[in-house]
Amino acid sequence: MAKARIGIIGGSGLGQAFAAETGGQEVAVNTPFGSPSGPILTTHWEGVDIAFLSRHGPGHTLNPSAVPYRANIYALKQLGITHILASGATGSLREEVAPGHLVICDQVIDKTYKRDSSFFDDGIVAHVEFAEPFCPMLRVLLDKCGTTVETTVHQHGTYVCMEGPAFSTIAESKMHQAWGGDLIGMTTMPEAKLAREAEMCYALIALPTDYDCWRPHDPTKNQQTLLKEIIGNLQSATTNAIELLRVAVPQLAKQIDEPCRCHDALALAIWSDKSQVESTVVDRLRPIVGRYFA
Repeated sequence: MAKARIGIIGGSGLGQAFAAETGGQEVAVNTPFGSPSGPILTTHWEGVDIAFLSRHGPGHTLNPSAVPYRANIYALKQLGITHILASGATGSLREEVAPGHLVICDQVIDKTYKRDSSFFDDGIVAHVEFAEPFCPMLRVLLDKCGTTVETTVHQHGTYVCMEGPAFSTIAESKMHQAWGGDLIGMTTMPEAKLAREAEMCYALIALPTDYDCWRPHDPTKNQQTLLKEIIGNLQSATTNAIELLRVAVPQLAKQIDEPCRCHDALALAIWSDKSQVESTVVDRLRPIVGRYFA
């Protein structure tokens, strides 16, 4: 199999659906940051060699705070991945963003506090630009391909990333709306930031499954009925996301060599005196910083 350069990170729902559709070979990768969420599936899908990683691990056993984000991104970088298309289930904070729709996110508000959020935590300092947290080139591609999907695909969306694993209170949900949030989720950070530090293009397809708790539930529906409805919305959104990826992946493969500033994110970001950075630090991060310490 040719070396894959496109990676897909699947969240709730997508992992099981995608694994069921494809074959391929599972690759175990070790990193200085521990093991990734699980084996990385290298496979051929829609005529393109790709690598797929299930964010929450086999059987969805890792809660959002326990996902080894650094190991996941580092492992994909080691395998030669240059572009990541990620998905994740979310709650909607806007009436117009209905369950089953898709959202190509363009902004994020990070409320996480338990997670290791940078590769540059010891022996080297780097400050990447993150004004646009999701790759503009990938967002344009997904937006164009979104016209082929039989649901509404929103071109913009601000994702509020909370720590979890409990969901928001009503007061928090209304606060997130007041902040300008369109979606609430638990997984895109620090994933997106780490991808930028690793000089990888990264885009997120958000899968709204419900209206969070700001919107009163139908009083005629009990908890079991509501949960069944949410699971159905997740399955519908997952199907839509796979159809979007089915169109986007071959298109991305055609333009994979086009330049993008994401791939030079560290060019001006490393503030440390390179002559003072220990060789052990460089070796630990070589897939990420090696070309700057040639």
